[in-house]
Amino acid sequence: MGAAVINGLSIDVEEWFQVGAFEAVIDRTAWDSMASRVEDSTIRALDLFAAAGVHGTFFTLGWVAERHPALIRRIVAEGHELASHGWDHARVFTLDAAAFAADLARARAVLEDLGGVAVTGYRAPSFSIDARTPWAHEVLAEAGYAYSSSVAPLAHDHYGWRDAPRFAWRPLADSPLIEIPVTTVDLAGRRMAAGGGGFFRVLPYGFSHWAIRQVNQAEGRPALTYFHPWELDPGQPRVADAPLRSRLRHYTNLDGMEGKLRRLLGDFAWGRMDALAAREAALLDPAPRSIAA
Repeated sequence: MGAAVINGLSIDVEEWFQVGAFEAVIDRTAWDSMASRVEDSTIRALDLFAAAGVHGTFFTLGWVAERHPALIRRIVAEGHELASHGWDHARVFTLDAAAFAADLARARAVLEDLGGVAVTGYRAPSFSIDARTPWAHEVLAEAGYAYSSSVAPLAHDHYGWRDAPRFAWRPLADSPLIEIPVTTVDLAGRRMAAGGGGFFRVLPYGFSHWAIRQVNQAEGRPALTYFHPWELDPGQPRVADAPLRSRLRHYTNLDGMEGKLRRLLGDFAWGRMDALAAREAALLDPAPRSIAA
């Protein structure tokens, strides 16, 4: 690849029972009575990163951090970025601006207290900043975040902002805040997510490898990948009363995820999202880029 493009490596730290796929069948009031598996599976990710010699960003729920303080300290001690995933996985479009600001503040206070570092990055649960939440980036800017990675520029049944830019952009005219969207590729007239989450786990590895290489080489841009600790936990409980589509999305290829990740970490260059954000911000025009542009 010559001078390798450094891509963004990220993990959304949440419990197996906090995912959107199960929100209709697992009530939030039951969370504290359920078996916690996030610490062991996040440590598995930390070990994978250490073996590959890479550092990444851990977008972490405040709810999880409060219950696993030693895990937060280990993430920071091993040189990874600690960033916010909000408090308890409430999708941004289910909140108003005031509730979103309160969610951000609550999560950040716990993360910074436990991690002993400034938290400057944010990822919305389920990439839920979209055309329904035109105020969300302003709230993030007012809170002092340097970057967000919360937009999926594609059409999806759970999320998506199809008209958003594919690469880093400034959503506000009066703020240096940048948005780093989910990596996508256009294939045969269809925009597809590339290299992250369930798409990476379910689709053949060759597709993700091709897509990231396409973004890096043909377009000369960094890609980002993301996954969740529960995707490294094939022994997690099964939620039998969840809809079939949700179960297929959640459980397919859990056994093969660790091996695929190991290949991905070895095949490309990876780094923290805050470093990627700084490089992207330096390349953007002084004038912010908007959706309208």
